[in-house]
Amino acid sequence: MSKRRFFYSVLLTVLAINLLVGARIYQYSIQAAEKDEAYPNLKLFTTVLERVRQDYVDGDRLTYQDLIHGALKGMLNTLDPHSEFMEPSKFDELKKDTEGAFGGVGIVISFKDNFITVVAPMEDTPGFKAGILSGDRITRIDGKSTEKMGLQEAVKRLRGQPGSEITLQVYRPGSAQSTDYKLVRAEIKVPTVKDIDGRRDFSLGENKIGYVRIVQFGEQTASDLEDSLSKLEGQGMEALVMDVRGNPGGLLDQAVKVCEKFLARGTMVVSTEGRNTSQRAEYRATGRNRHANYPVVVLVNGGSASASEIVAGCLQDLKRAIIVGEQTFGKGSVQSILPMQDGSALRLTTAKYYTPSHKVIHEKGITPDILVPMSDEEERDNFIKKTPGGIDSLPEKDQERVRAARDPQLERAMDLLKGLRLFTQRNGKTTKVVAR
Repeated sequence: MSKRRFFYSVLLTVLAINLLVGARIYQYSIQAAEKDEAYPNLKLFTTVLERVRQDYVDGDRLTYQDLIHGALKGMLNTLDPHSEFMEPSKFDELKKDTEGAFGGVGIVISFKDNFITVVAPMEDTPGFKAGILSGDRITRIDGKSTEKMGLQEAVKRLRGQPGSEITLQVYRPGSAQSTDYKLVRAEIKVPTVKDIDGRRDFSLGENKIGYVRIVQFGEQTASDLEDSLSKLEGQGMEALVMDVRGNPGGLLDQAVKVCEKFLARGTMVVSTEGRNTSQRAEYRATGRNRHANYPVVVLVNGGSASASEIVAGCLQDLKRAIIVGEQTFGKGSVQSILPMQDGSALRLTTAKYYTPSHKVIHEKGITPDILVPMSDEEERDNFIKKTPGGIDSLPEKDQERVRAARDPQLERAMDLLKGLRLFTQRNGKTTKVVAR
């Protein structure tokens, strides 16, 4: 009898546990379902929206668009650092940046000593022709003081339709005088590929090693690079340094077109993989504009991201270039631009990039073949040195230091290519030697 009681006790205990566990699982499943049901969550959203409109102390100043746009920004920002909701004005700026042209006066500005200061006027632009100089302070834009104006607002005010007028009040510290400049905006074309002096001259030195710096990957990058390579090859270039340090990336198709200039037709450049089959693709070299098989070094650093990493990862994987510098940023995700009806747009992460050997770039970056670190001061001085008018914008005590600033990464690249050229000349053939 005692055995039977014991058996029933155990059975009842097991059944009770099963019921309890089952109830908990059911409860959790209901809660999970509620989290993923559209209607109750949309009801919560609209309830909060109306409460803000009715009860917020300054609610009479808010529009539904203000609140919805704010909510969309918050929603996209919670996904990852690269997804975002862009209001129409920001979407327009993005399109101008990637197109490589915009309406403006052609001056590069920055904050210096709490003033909006001209870093450099761009050649053959309204600002340059008017005589605005590096170091000038912009104190008013169309009569509005810049004292409490943010840099982005200043840029927005300086830009506008080509042919439109703008008046700048400029203070020149050297002469302690203020001058009003009445300018007419023009279409400003921003070259995405520059030479070692930040210009488009592309002169070749005695060592026959060319240098190109890709600033970003915009719509004209591939054609800009083609022009620069043609100039350098016309002077007898035998090796190339391609500098993508500080390049934040840009358009995927331009990164592919840059790579294919050095690759045989059909060679894999990069692949993408996402949640949907439409985001899974392979990009291969077309064979157009392929250049000679001369040695190439790609310079990278922690500011090289996205499209820059695609180029470095591809040419490294295929042993077509030696990568020199520092570990890259590790931004290997694809952002699709999805325009909305009201002129706004979503920048949404939809896939990740993979190198030809299927190495993931995202959150890992590209490890250089030859690691050459640089200090923050060296990076800053070299950036100023390569900016037209940058040195002239500095106080006299700093100008000589910047002129004498070394670039150990570029020096290492040049030494490496000199060695490869010497090796090639002695063997009487081209080479694809890659340091590992």
